Amino acid sequence: MKIGVLGVAHRVPSTTTLPLRQVRARVRCFSSSESFASENAGHISFIEEVAATQPPQHLHYLLKMLQTRGETIISPGSRQGLIPLVIPLSENLSGSVTALLRWPTAPPGMEMPVVDVRKHGVWLLAKNVDQYMHRILVEEDANNFNESDGELFHAASDVGEKLYRRGDFAESQTANLDGYLLKEVGLFPDVLERKVARHFDQGDHVSAMVTGEFYTKKDLFPGFGRPFVFYAEILKKFVEIFSEHFHVFQVLHFFFSQPNLFNYFLFRVGRTSEAKDAARVALKSPWWTLGCAYQEVAGIAQWEDEQIEYIKEKVSEEGRQEDLKKGKAAAQIALDEAAFLLDLASIKGTWDNVLERIAECYREAGFDEIARFILYKD
Repeated sequence: MKIGVLGVAHRVPSTTTLPLRQVRARVRCFSSSESFASENAGHISFIEEVAATQPPQHLHYLLKMLQTRGETIISPGSRQGLIPLVIPLSENLSGSVTALLRWPTAPPGMEMPVVDVRKHGVWLLAKNVDQYMHRILVEEDANNFNESDGELFHAASDVGEKLYRRGDFAESQTANLDGYLLKEVGLFPDVLERKVARHFDQGDHVSAMVTGEFYTKKDLFPGFGRPFVFYAEILKKFVEIFSEHFHVFQVLHFFFSQPNLFNYFLFRVGRTSEAKDAARVALKSPWWTLGCAYQEVAGIAQWEDEQIEYIKEKVSEEGRQEDLKKGKAAAQIALDEAAFLLDLASIKGTWDNVLERIAECYREAGFDEIARFILYKD
């Protein structure tokens, strides 16, 4: 969607909508005394009948793995206070909730990402269930090779064997776990960010910036603003490194002794405006995908409250009437409003305050099943 100069233009995985199926929400809440298989069936039926989408093929194995490593499997309808687009799977001892993300609009066949639910939104853990299972197995093998009793591998069953063979990490002789994950498993936001941090710690600023820019590459993490937030942060950090630790003559001597870095600095990170621009690109994505509070990104973007006020105006009755006069379809106006309300709720994590209106917006746009999903709670 595109809006005015101060407005955001949210980029979601696709504008293609899933076909709507008329079904009744029949999700059974299971007690702790019932079998794990029944709990798994509860998640499957919730995804099919309430979230109105296809359950991940190997979700049963992921749930068993999460339980095996000490997390508590929770009801998919236990969503009080959470962003209403998630399907909770488990909760760890620190209270962190692992969930599936149900994008309101997505192309047919797109798998649901696995996310960590946070106050201001979500953090991407893996692009799909299989990738997350693969990562868990590699990390278990790498960190507990001589001590592990193999319970996680047993929980993953034959599916786990197809994803990863125990001992492969050690045999690969890869320098570090993060390197193996990126090469053999997939791209993960936290792993890429740690890689950039290591480059900075080693004084390799060029590699840090190249990796940071790669992180923002189109279609690596569609719909998520986090890569651009991080890129804005390291652009800002890189400028600060030289402004804090070098006098002008030291900087000139340093750059002339390393011409490649000099050229890179001139053309890529020579100005604070680079960080500002990256932050503004991040804010074109849903604010609940930033991986941090909105205010942190708005500060780098050099925006105060004008962005928030603009969105509040867009979701007002006057804003809706203005869009109608401009010829925008009523269904699109409703979808835009739902997205804007989620953005505003992400600022303080006040999701429950806007659920009714968000659901109403999806109904107005013809997404009756998404509306029911938004409102569903145990």
